[in-house]
Amino acid sequence: MTRPFRFAVQAYTCTTRSEWVDLARKVEDLGFSTLHVADHYLGSGTMIEGTGHPVQKMACVPAMTAAAMVTTTLRVGSRLACVSYHEPTVLTSEMATIDVLSEGRLEIGLGAGWLVNEYSAIGIPFETAGRRIQKLRETAEFMTMAYSRGEEVDYRGDFVRAYGYVATPRPIQRPRPPLMIGGGAPKVLRLAGELADIVSVNFNNRSGVFGPDCISSATEAETRRKVDWIRQGAGERFDQLELETGVYFISVDGRSEITPDDLMERTGMDRAQLRDCPHAAAGSVDDVCEQLIGNRAEYGFSYITVGLAHVDDFAPIVARLAGA
Repeated sequence: MTRPFRFAVQAYTCTTRSEWVDLARKVEDLGFSTLHVADHYLGSGTMIEGTGHPVQKMACVPAMTAAAMVTTTLRVGSRLACVSYHEPTVLTSEMATIDVLSEGRLEIGLGAGWLVNEYSAIGIPFETAGRRIQKLRETAEFMTMAYSRGEEVDYRGDFVRAYGYVATPRPIQRPRPPLMIGGGAPKVLRLAGELADIVSVNFNNRSGVFGPDCISSATEAETRRKVDWIRQGAGERFDQLELETGVYFISVDGRSEITPDDLMERTGMDRAQLRDCPHAAAGSVDDVCEQLIGNRAEYGFSYITVGLAHVDDFAPIVARLAGA
């Protein structure tokens, strides 16, 4: 089944109410499906140095709520809420509240966490990948159970323990808001295939920083492997999944200040590798549309997220492909 395209923006850097409100309304007006917020708390300082990650200036849950309250059709999503940073039962209630306040426009994104310096800076133990993925599993299972049943839940895992618990409020979307799980490594992508509605295919961030190792995990061959891991986890339900990915390295002729040469210098890729990388888009509007259509045919990526800096660059691509 070929899914129609939809597009999202992920924003990090707004600092005032007016900036955030204006962005949410602009994204909606341009035809993007969703405004995503990441889940990072590491401000400027010594611990962010060397991570390769920008500062996120608004916290995930309140920013999503605010965006939902000033729009009417735009979906809001957490890409991705780190389960290490949240008490699962509390996050379950917070997310359901956003779904109610948005009148059913929430997408819940969950991740296992990866930015090791952030864990240290905010005083949260950076456990093994297996332990972090187990908490991700339990959080996703618990949310699904709590939202779907609308009655008392008894869940006793290693990380999530709740009994005599009734989720309140109940989300508007049934049986629950769409669940996105993402990552770039085998265990987390198999888990996503098993439990999620939307799978976010990203870099493999096993190094705990963003750098060359991440980019080397984004080749054509590595991306095929990632899709295979999702398929292994999903089994017969694979065709029901929506596959999402972030296009981070963008140069649209006549619209972007960044040139293809800039992208090649930043990534270490040549022009052919940029064309084959699902996280890159370079060339004319026609070229980028052709690349996205090819990636959908090759990998199944129909849900495309771009960063705040590329909203205007990508507007004609959204206008042409959204819903197609």
